[in-house]
Amino acid sequence: MSAKTAANADTQPASGETVDAVVIGGGAAGLNGALMLARSRREVVVIDSGTPRNAPAEAMHGLIGLDGTPPAELLATGREEVRRYGGKVVAGEVIAAAPADPTPEGDPRFTVTLADGGTLHARRLLVATGLRDVLPDVPGLARHWGHGVVHCPYCHGWEVRDEPIGVLAVGPASVHHALLFRQLTDDLVYFTRGTDLDEDTRARFTARGIRIVDRPVAAVESTGDGAIAGVRLEDGQFVARRVLAVATTMQARTDGLSGLNLPLQDLPGGMGRHFATGLAGSTAVPGVWVAGNAADLSAQVGASAAAGALAGARMNADLATADTDAALAAATTGATTATAAV
Repeated sequence: MSAKTAANADTQPASGETVDAVVIGGGAAGLNGALMLARSRREVVVIDSGTPRNAPAEAMHGLIGLDGTPPAELLATGREEVRRYGGKVVAGEVIAAAPADPTPEGDPRFTVTLADGGTLHARRLLVATGLRDVLPDVPGLARHWGHGVVHCPYCHGWEVRDEPIGVLAVGPASVHHALLFRQLTDDLVYFTRGTDLDEDTRARFTARGIRIVDRPVAAVESTGDGAIAGVRLEDGQFVARRVLAVATTMQARTDGLSGLNLPLQDLPGGMGRHFATGLAGSTAVPGVWVAGNAADLSAQVGASAAAGALAGARMNADLATADTDAALAAATTGATTATAAV
């Protein structure tokens, strides 16, 4: 489901209505969080832009019971499960989210604005926007992303086993990347691309049979049928490869969320940036949780779903406390009024 194609999407709540929770992001983390809230009889709305990180992948792997399942199939099932318990899934893109005035008891409130002009009001927010993978600027590389260009040995490694693999280095993280992919093939070439490689690492690569190419890379070339043919070097030499592994720069999706003032953290070595979270995805902003790749850049589908479930449970517990505080305040006010009338 995409933001442009709202087939099977639910309608938004009535204008002015405040729901218990809005979930920004309809991937594994967002849907699992919504599922936990809906099963707790919370009114929850998921905003799904329809642009999951793993959309280019043919199947998910490493998730017991669901290994080999196409990502779109998992998400379609998840949406229906959320709806089964009364949750809503709305196709849309969030362009603004910000705190609103809390209740007299201090219960948080938020306003979420969509690109189509719709507005949602919520007591709690779960940010599950995921991340963007930023590829190095190598001509011809991006067209193969999710197919011949892979980033995760656990997500795609088995599928590219025994192929001639090349690692396009982006920094220190690529050294570890190379050792992991060496487990999958005997034919591995490491293109340093100007990154540092000390003598100890070179010796370790040589011991493992990893060929090192220090000459600059000019482009990735394709076969006639659109697969990867290999890597063209700036000196004109060509290194045949069928698969390229790249440690992408991972950036949490923050579009439309600046109004929440959520703290961000950088990973070392320029590897990426994510939302800073505490226990179960809690944040420094009361009433806002973050789950999935937006908080944990290395999380696969299973870990993201688990994080969403935990965040959803914590949100429900927080709402239960707020409901009790409000009920007590109302009861106390009523008792005071009754006493004064006697």
